[in-house]
Amino acid sequence: MAHNPHAPQGPEGNYDPAGSTQMFRAFVDEGAPQGRQAAATSAAAPAGPRVGLIVGVVAVIVVLAAVAWLALG
Repeated sequence: MAHNPHAPQGPEGNYDPAGSTQMFRAFVDEGAPQGRQAAATSAAAPAGPRVGLIVGVVAVIVVLAAVAWLALG
C-alpha cells in the first residue's frame, strides 16, 4: 500500500496504513441512527433465533451420541 501522510491517525496516535479503522468508524458513525432502530426492533422480536440455536445444539448432541454408540457398540 502507498504511504499517505495526510491520512488521519487513531486515538492512540498509531498510523493505520490500510485506513480500515478510519473507514470502519466512518461507516459506524454514518449508520448510527439506523443502528439504534435496528437494535430496538430486534429487542422486541421473539426469541426465534435462540430456539433455533438450542434445537441445533440438541441435534448435534444426539448425532454425536449416536456415532459414539455405533462406534463403541
